[in-house]
Amino acid sequence: MQDEITYKFLKIIEDEPHLSQREIAKKMGVSLGKTNYCLKALLDKGFIKVRNFYKNKKKKAYIYILTPNGLEEKAKVTYRFLQRKIQEYESIKAEIESLKNEVEPKD
Repeated sequence: MQDEITYKFLKIIEDEPHLSQREIAKKMGVSLGKTNYCLKALLDKGFIKVRNFYKNKKKKAYIYILTPNGLEEKAKVTYRFLQRKIQEYESIKAEIESLKNEVEPKD
């Protein structure tokens, strides 16, 4: 998975572990199938665990929990994601300055 997708999944799971796959898919803006695929990949890598709510009315309700490895990976991926966003910001900032210079009247 790409850093941005991994970051968003891990952040959602950390912030709202009770969400269903359908709710996660909606928050992510991706299909339910992609959400299922990504959650399985995170599970296979040992970044999340899945627990069933046995006392819940919906017997298929799950909670997604970040493992210690998942927390560590989230920190790493957050750093890489932040670095990329800073580079994008600097690039856009330079482009805006260039465009401003083009449209400003020359004296």
